[in-house]
Amino acid sequence: MEELSLTTPALLFSAVSLILLAYTNRFLSYAQLVRTLKEQHLQHPSKVTRAQIDNLRRRLHLTRTMQLLGVTSLFLCVVTMFLIYVGLMLLSAYVFGAALLLLVGSLGVSIWEIQISVRALEIHLKDMENPLDKRDSE
Repeated sequence: MEELSLTTPALLFSAVSLILLAYTNRFLSYAQLVRTLKEQHLQHPSKVTRAQIDNLRRRLHLTRTMQLLGVTSLFLCVVTMFLIYVGLMLLSAYVFGAALLLLVGSLGVSIWEIQISVRALEIHLKDMENPLDKRDSE
């Protein structure tokens, strides 16, 4: 196994930072969606709104998990750099491996969250189709 240099974990900084920015933007859009759904649900409670709220709750939990895994991965990259700096090469390799695994986990949860987001959009599309089906049959 080749020894790690300080630049190896540093390469992940930009990638992880961009991923965390994307996760944060997703979280902010969910916050806005929660406010909108609350207003809709208070004015016109429906099964569709309830389904969207349940779906959004799952997506928020997954987004939190994605962020936690991503931030921990970034933290371990910093720890790896420190360990390289103080000359603990074997330990730095293991810590960097853990950082990579956490990043992979974060990306995997992101894929899962995207699938749930698509289901949320399908709920909206199905709801939009239903009134059209009723009008066409009349």
